Amino acid sequence: MYRCVARSVCSRVCPAFVPSYAPSSSWTLRSTTEDRQHSLAERRWRCSVRCMSSAARRRRSLRSAFPVLEKPLQLIHRHVYEANLQNSNACHKKYIELSEKVRKGGGDNAITRHIKRNKKLLVRDRLRLLLDDEDFLELSPFAGLGLPYGDIPSAGCLTGIGRINGLWCVFVANDATVKGGTAYPITVKKQLRAQEVAIQNRLPCVYLVDSGGAFLPLQSEIFPDKNQGGRTFYNEAIMSAMKIPQVSVVCGSCTAGGAYIPTMAEEAVMVHRIGTIFLGGPPLVKAATGEEVTPEDLGGAKLHAEVSGCVDHFAWEEKEAYDYTRNIISTLNFQLPEEEDEEEAKRRRAEEEPLYGSEELLGLAPKSYNYSLDVKMVVSRLTDGSRFQEFKARYGTTLITGFAKIHGHLVGIVANNGELSYQAALKGSHFVQLCDQRDVPLLFLQNTAPTAALTLSTTQADMNSNRLKAQGSMMSAVACASVPKITVVIGGCHGADSYAMCGRSFDPNFLFLWPNAKVSITAPGHSGSLLPPDSEQEEEEKKKRELEEDDLNKRLTEESSAFFSSGRLWDDGVIMPQDTRKVLGDCLDIIKQQHYQLSTEKPRSTLLRM
Repeated sequence: MYRCVARSVCSRVCPAFVPSYAPSSSWTLRSTTEDRQHSLAERRWRCSVRCMSSAARRRRSLRSAFPVLEKPLQLIHRHVYEANLQNSNACHKKYIELSEKVRKGGGDNAITRHIKRNKKLLVRDRLRLLLDDEDFLELSPFAGLGLPYGDIPSAGCLTGIGRINGLWCVFVANDATVKGGTAYPITVKKQLRAQEVAIQNRLPCVYLVDSGGAFLPLQSEIFPDKNQGGRTFYNEAIMSAMKIPQVSVVCGSCTAGGAYIPTMAEEAVMVHRIGTIFLGGPPLVKAATGEEVTPEDLGGAKLHAEVSGCVDHFAWEEKEAYDYTRNIISTLNFQLPEEEDEEEAKRRRAEEEPLYGSEELLGLAPKSYNYSLDVKMVVSRLTDGSRFQEFKARYGTTLITGFAKIHGHLVGIVANNGELSYQAALKGSHFVQLCDQRDVPLLFLQNTAPTAALTLSTTQADMNSNRLKAQGSMMSAVACASVPKITVVIGGCHGADSYAMCGRSFDPNFLFLWPNAKVSITAPGHSGSLLPPDSEQEEEEKKKRELEEDDLNKRLTEESSAFFSSGRLWDDGVIMPQDTRKVLGDCLDIIKQQHYQLSTEKPRSTLLRM
């Protein structure tokens, strides 16, 4: 059999197996025998390629015999566990409150106006028609809350990653119930982050456009700078050059800058009567020329589908538009792996489940650094079968490194288990480079020390100097690693240690926070480390310093909250500890999908000079 396969493949490429068909002046047609032989060789080749490609799709990873992490809860942990659990319950309550606030969008009046007067679907109803199911990964749902210019629920747009015809796609969907779809600085930032996710993970991108343009009073924060409004269109061009598909659905107003989004996408769908595209609307036309014109005549679906050609598909209603979009996605050149049998999938999932319940993570989420338990207890509740192959287990023990599987995906785990010492940083640098060498994605579980190490003696100065050099080495390894990186802040995110643990500025593919997480240059209660040294001072100066320290601690307490961070889009969202394993599984699936795209590079033709 293998000889036949080899022969059929070689006959395609090797002259020894290819019959010679040298043309001559008397030759006009191949003989029937020759034709039949050539046809048979062609069929064999195609059959062998199909067999090999299907075998590649069915291939499995190496069997792992990782040891099981036996990390049950002990009686000695009870006090810390219960304190953490109480704090997690309070955080969960706030999480639910903010989630409900975000789901209301612009409020009841805005929703009624959107549905009844404008005859439009709500943004989440649109996603139900577009996506295969409601099980999508929403990014930064709390973005826009608690900002200086007010609350902008979900930053005025929903972004996330969901499946369309089985294919993971990024979506950017404007919510016109929030300030009439007006774009604020945080809206632009959220849209740019969604495009960045699409670029990093080579994901198709779908825009559901229903925008009223920029909020002019804040134009200086929206228009001029590099990573502001114009970057959206730059990214669209770059994504197209990278062969990342983009589809736009005009299901509302596309005014001013928003008009470029559908016109720069590869394919655009527009809904009759509710979709419009123009740089200046009817009021501007009247002010400039005195002419009265309807939105439909100025830039409606019929005009752009029949006259200007700005859109490729005309839809009478929204449902039809999302059917068109799903059909467009089905034309993309991806070859997804074959789906498992349902019974086999159930059996595999049962085998993969950790030995310990995910609900226990609520009591392992530290309320503060002093309430941190062994991070291996967290790892054992995230990995398949609670299995973990530790790397350098006896060296630099304040950093845990090793290999595990999450929903069948092999990952390298780097987790804080204390201060990032000199030995721990060297170990982390070695492990990150090892994962990069083997193309293994990295998962960082971040819980850094609340403040930088103090220098009170010459010996400590030497130790801290060595630590700085080792941490710099780890930062370089993390920054230069070309493998996908996912960061979950399970506790503190403070100081330079957070950079070495792949903080936001080190460009992880995804970064999530647990609700108990704290993000600040130093932890609340440790502001003294930021102030000048306390030397011999008079009573009044000491009191002044204490007041400064109290004010700074209050500010740190407010600004280090996970919800404060997420409101400003310093992360990709707050996730509950018990949902972490599922979110990580989805992220690893999403990252892996780029390998299924069949055409990622277009060969350039040879330049011919006349």
